[in-house]
Amino acid sequence: QGQVDALVSLTGFSLIGGPAYNDSVAAVDMLTRLDVPYIAAQPLEFQTLGQWADSAQGLGPIESTMLIALPEIDGATNPTVFAGRHGGDGCTGCHHRCRGTSDVRAMAPCPERIGSLAEKTRRLALLRRRANADKKVAVVLFGFPPNAGAVGTAAYLSVFESLFNTLTRMRADGYQVDVPDSVDALRQMVLHGNAAQYGQQANVAAHVDAETIVRHTAPLKEIESVWGPAPGRIQADGRGVFILGRQFGNVFVGVQPAFGYEGDPMRLLFERGFAPTHAFVQFYLWLRNTWGADAILHFGMHGALEFMPGKQAGMGAADWPDRLIGEMPNIYLYAANNPSEATLAKRRANAITVSHLTPPLANAGLYRGLSDLKDSLVRWRATRPGDPTKPDLEVLIRAQANALDLNARDLDRLWMVVLETEGSLIPDGLHIVGRPMGPAQRADMIRLMGITDPFAARDMDARLAAETELDGLMGALSARFTPPVPGGDLIRTPAILPTGRNIHAFDPFRMPTVFALADGAKQAQLLLDTHPKMPRTVALVLWGSDNIKSDGAPIGQALALMGAKPRFDNFGRLAGADLIPLSTLGRPRIDVVMTLSGIFRDLLPLQTRLLAEAALKCALADEDPAVRIRRRNFDLLAACVQLVGAVRQHDRHVIQPRRLLQTPVDAQCEIPVFLRRPQVFVLARRLAARVVINHTTHHFPVPIVTFWHHPVSEVL
Repeated sequence: QGQVDALVSLTGFSLIGGPAYNDSVAAVDMLTRLDVPYIAAQPLEFQTLGQWADSAQGLGPIESTMLIALPEIDGATNPTVFAGRHGGDGCTGCHHRCRGTSDVRAMAPCPERIGSLAEKTRRLALLRRRANADKKVAVVLFGFPPNAGAVGTAAYLSVFESLFNTLTRMRADGYQVDVPDSVDALRQMVLHGNAAQYGQQANVAAHVDAETIVRHTAPLKEIESVWGPAPGRIQADGRGVFILGRQFGNVFVGVQPAFGYEGDPMRLLFERGFAPTHAFVQFYLWLRNTWGADAILHFGMHGALEFMPGKQAGMGAADWPDRLIGEMPNIYLYAANNPSEATLAKRRANAITVSHLTPPLANAGLYRGLSDLKDSLVRWRATRPGDPTKPDLEVLIRAQANALDLNARDLDRLWMVVLETEGSLIPDGLHIVGRPMGPAQRADMIRLMGITDPFAARDMDARLAAETELDGLMGALSARFTPPVPGGDLIRTPAILPTGRNIHAFDPFRMPTVFALADGAKQAQLLLDTHPKMPRTVALVLWGSDNIKSDGAPIGQALALMGAKPRFDNFGRLAGADLIPLSTLGRPRIDVVMTLSGIFRDLLPLQTRLLAEAALKCALADEDPAVRIRRRNFDLLAACVQLVGAVRQHDRHVIQPRRLLQTPVDAQCEIPVFLRRPQVFVLARRLAARVVINHTTHHFPVPIVTFWHHPVSEVL
């Protein structure tokens, strides 16, 4: 302690425990006492360096879990690939064009990534040693959609009030920063200033001419292939591009340029071959090379840097987030309730996230149209049967409901919908960093959290009253260790307190939790109770953010419908799925068709495997024919297993059925390949099987099986 400026792990595993298990409590305790940045780098274990360099996905699901997710639970940052094995074609991921030196597949260094890793570590060490008075910090604000009055906004956060408090604290801690007299003055200086003179949406701080762009922008050809010759048309005047923002001493408050495709931003974010605009690239190059920022503070949720084209995890030299942020220390103030997108910022833009609380909650109440509808429903419920005014009142209610796009066929049910809407919880205002909740807000929040024990209530009140977010920001800007914290909603996950810590998504080996399974089973039963008869098939869309915030409640719902449960090993790690006996379940199994979001697919590979194994076991279960009417919808999956054996007559490389059971879904698994083989479709047609592959993303396909509604035996 006191002799180390940064800690770099090259094992690729948890700091304490290695590949077998992780003791994150002990790791966090040690790192907190050491109080230096913890950087985790990864050697590639399941693919060659060439395969990684050519991959749109980067690290596979198992690599992402073992090499990135588990170290994140310890508080690791700046994940960087540094080594791997060479295949016969070598690696073409950067200008080094490395080749294997022998036929022995030994671990080889990646010189370009090692250089990047060393520079990231050096910059963090310098940031730790440098006096606050000498540091230059760039604060980045966001403005999307452009030209819509959204500059300087962020989800759940009062940006300029929070920024004013942050600058004030920085001045108190010795930074050379000129703090304006008030929040309004700060807002005026950043958003207005000379903006009207240049026709821009914020103050113009600098201008980068086209000659400089051409001379100093290495990936210029890629940018010009999308946006035309420099300086382009976005945030430009024909001679160059503008840098928007304002300097306050050694702190520059800048405005991140627009995406470029205002009408279709997803086109830029997810299509390969695209590039950020000239203005976007020059903004980050100017901060790094011209203004000379020692650290960048992205302020609020969220910007566009971490969504730029490139690998999903395991960035390389050609990936745009890495090109833009480079090796600059990146601190990111982020809402505590969105760990899934915070994880993208951590893995794709080297962010050290500092969590902030979301606003206090309040009952939604009813706006005028709903309020009028409720009044009519109250009168209708009070009207006696046979009253001659009741039919006219029902006509009025249905007209009011139709105007609000509500279903009014069942007025009793409509009444419940209105009450549920009125009592639902919504954010009450915006959160301000540096200003904890007031006494009344804390009391309301404790009530909504259902805390009734006096001692627990006093403890929660003290935790809500504490201001920890400014301390977290100042610690991160001084390159101290930022302890990890699971992200989530305050009501469901009180462990997010205190805020001001480094968000991680989850413990991948312990999802779904016991509570999430119980909550999911409850939701599944409510779904079944809604239908007049037992449904034959239920379709679910499983979102990564929802599952991470709820510890896997939607996963629990899907398992409950199928009549399955997760299996954990002796270390408490997720190991697979087991079926609940029908005698215990008390009903037929429900065929669940699951569509997975991109974040679910990328961040929850073990949970994807859990669901696939549960579905496969349902398909292969030898159960009472009396419940065949429900179970028969699983027959297509069983037929797919039979197809594997049939296709093996044509291609011996196809996986065996028992391996399919062990690894139903995996980025390295042959399932997508097997489903694409022409002879499989021929056999599938004979079995009247319909197999659908999800191509909504370009990373790797997730099989979605739509089960045939007749037993395969009948079709044969």
